[in-house]
Amino acid sequence: MKHLFTLLLIATLLASCGQKPDTQKSLPFVGTWQLISATSTERDSTFSTFNAKNEMIKIITPTHFAFFNHDLQQGKDSTSAFYVAGGGEYTLKDSVYTEHLQYFIDRAWEDHKFEFVVKIQNDTLTQSGVERIEKLGIDRVIVEKYVRVKR
Repeated sequence: MKHLFTLLLIATLLASCGQKPDTQKSLPFVGTWQLISATSTERDSTFSTFNAKNEMIKIITPTHFAFFNHDLQQGKDSTSAFYVAGGGEYTLKDSVYTEHLQYFIDRAWEDHKFEFVVKIQNDTLTQSGVERIEKLGIDRVIVEKYVRVKR
């Protein structure tokens, strides 16, 4: 009986070694978020990139993220017709959130990683970090604030 208990203990330990910690599922990070403000800093200039005529949501699952941004006129006004979408896998370690952009409306952005620091306070998610793609000349610091979508 003593050997059976030891074997069961060893089997359980071995089985758990290959599993990733399930911390992402338990975090309040997973959910649907709506963008409420956004700024970008390039060189010495900081400006708002938030447009109240558009709506953007970010959906975060335990393993993937996706974002969708479109105009609120449903494309009826050709001067303001706008649509952007992207997504991919991510990692989250402590407060460091790294997006691996696998799908994007502008294919030149695909297959790049973007590292952010995230903070959740109440129902607000703040994401800040650097977007850098050398071949496109993109090098900026972004700060985005989202509020949790409750439905």
